Amino acid sequence: MDFNVRKLASDAGIFFSRAVQFTEEKLGQAEKTELDTHFENLLSRADCTKNWTEKIYRQTEVLLQPNPGSRIEEFLYEKLDRKVPPRATNGEILGQFMLEAAKEFGPGTPYGSTLIRVGDCQRRLGGAEREFLQTSSISFLTPLRNFLEGDWRTISKERRLLENRRLDLDACKARLKKAKAAEAKAAAAPDFQETRPRNYVLSASASALWNEELDKAEHELRVAQTEFDRQAEVTRLLLEGISSTHVNHLRCLCEFVEAQTVYYNQCHKYMQELQRELGRRCPDSLEVNSHAVGSPTDPSAFLPLNSPSPDTDALQIEEVQPPASGTRKAKVLYAYDAGDSSELSLLADELITVYTVPGMDSDWLIGERGNQKGKVPVTYLELLS
Repeated sequence: MDFNVRKLASDAGIFFSRAVQFTEEKLGQAEKTELDTHFENLLSRADCTKNWTEKIYRQTEVLLQPNPGSRIEEFLYEKLDRKVPPRATNGEILGQFMLEAAKEFGPGTPYGSTLIRVGDCQRRLGGAEREFLQTSSISFLTPLRNFLEGDWRTISKERRLLENRRLDLDACKARLKKAKAAEAKAAAAPDFQETRPRNYVLSASASALWNEELDKAEHELRVAQTEFDRQAEVTRLLLEGISSTHVNHLRCLCEFVEAQTVYYNQCHKYMQELQRELGRRCPDSLEVNSHAVGSPTDPSAFLPLNSPSPDTDALQIEEVQPPASGTRKAKVLYAYDAGDSSELSLLADELITVYTVPGMDSDWLIGERGNQKGKVPVTYLELLS
């Protein structure tokens, strides 16, 4: 192994000189070169960007993957440079369980058929979640991580190097100051009134030595100043690049919001379809389980899920009148398409008049809008008064 003792001694001397300078600055015994206000603002802005980017990155990870064990597993795979094995989302797992349960209970039963519908919806929700996680990871998390592990490490390295250059510069200034003081003392005119004997030949020799030391200190100061200025310029350029980082993160943030919008719109669409399917009267209704109360010929045993009672079926909507107890106003939360002529189609955010009639299923109300009248699902409404 090539072991350079001279270089090792030189590096140790430089480290010791910086340590002494740093300690004296902390104790207030040495002067410190201050950076200009603009440079200090750039440093503060960079630190702020790093801190908040790190917090946003960590919390986004928690949002996308709440399970800390799964996050650790993904981190290990990433460090090992291996592909993370595909993992089913919670929605997909729940949907699979529902479908398997439906097979056990019987797909021909109302409960089993409903499990199939809901399970299929949960699987679609899980698939939408998977796409959202992949898109968010690529478009948002990856750029933030690249900044923290790439650009910021480069900035930190150059800042440490700049701090070392500053310590070297201030140490050179301190040595030059001491050399000037010693040279001035050595070059002072002799005091012939001084009673202590003095060797003026040695004094002249010392003055020459201090002149040489002064020249050396001035040369070292010029070199240190040049290196400091060069490093300051490099660091300044990197810090000014934070503005470009903000622009890039802004674009990534917009893509993240777009991915969220698509995901939640898909979820809303799937749930609306499921809710409409479960809340609508189905002509091909299924038989209840054999353990249900009542005989097979009982009409109530063949009612579809969330359907009105037989009395309401026989009710003519045109003949229904508001009860004596009065009516209420309701705001429509979601658009609804009527399943048959007895139902009333709804538009999102519109206001309608609603009321109930005796014998009517609790999941439905009678809605009126002008001259139009029909049954409306309660889950699509927000009662106002």
